[in-house]
Amino acid sequence: MAAPQSVPRKQVLVIDDDPSIHDLVAYALRNTADVTSCANASDGLRTLEARPFDLLLLDLGLPDIHGLDVLSRLRQAGSRTRVAVITADDTPESLLRAIRENTYEYLRKPFTMEQIAELAERAFATASEPEIKVLSGKREWLELSIPCTRDAAERIEHFVRQLDSDLSLDLMEPVALAFRELLMNAVEWGGGLDPQRRVRISCLRTPRMLFYRIADPGPGFKFEGLTHSAAVNPDGIFASSSVRQEKGLRPGGLGILMIREIADDLIYNEPQNDVVLVKYLR
Repeated sequence: MAAPQSVPRKQVLVIDDDPSIHDLVAYALRNTADVTSCANASDGLRTLEARPFDLLLLDLGLPDIHGLDVLSRLRQAGSRTRVAVITADDTPESLLRAIRENTYEYLRKPFTMEQIAELAERAFATASEPEIKVLSGKREWLELSIPCTRDAAERIEHFVRQLDSDLSLDLMEPVALAFRELLMNAVEWGGGLDPQRRVRISCLRTPRMLFYRIADPGPGFKFEGLTHSAAVNPDGIFASSSVRQEKGLRPGGLGILMIREIADDLIYNEPQNDVVLVKYLR
């Protein structure tokens, strides 16, 4: 009998001038990946040219070339390496530029080994898909077009959380959960988890409110047809879970009920394939 073939270990490159970050990443990924470390951008770019990597973890405050300029160079060169930014930079401007450069994830320091391991697991497991398009990259008006995949939705939810990280957790945590649920519904139901179809997202912020609009490519829906949702029958939560399991859906079914409780205003267009969530900043 032929011996079972071992799964090749993933290859991760860390470009960061802090040796402790190299040690943390190497230990966090010790069971799944080989980690190569570079202390500056020049060495990192040469290493990327020499051999392929499955994931690049890139600091922004490098001693020779700013990490955002490294992102731009990689994009212009057509690099297929998946890049996650790891940085202490908490400015909205850096986050927005990283999104525009198609960064896979933006992880702020200090972070834990568990966060690095979870990020790498998602990056390794997700196949290449169409990129996220930035239609407007202003702080007060972020507008995106994303492929209809769960991974893209998860990434955008993480970006939006960080963009509004100056708001209190008591306010932002429930709003982020509501935004995530609407976005997941859009990619799963409206887009059918088809990477070639797209959801359009607008995230607006004024001194008085947060405004999120999510438009999916589907035909819309009627609430009375949502047999998988407890919103139709709040007393039938367990029945709702059974229907979702039969349909192969992610756990849930309480999303619409939750969103109604969190949002100050929740407005659907007539076919209900376009929704607006408003939260006032009191």
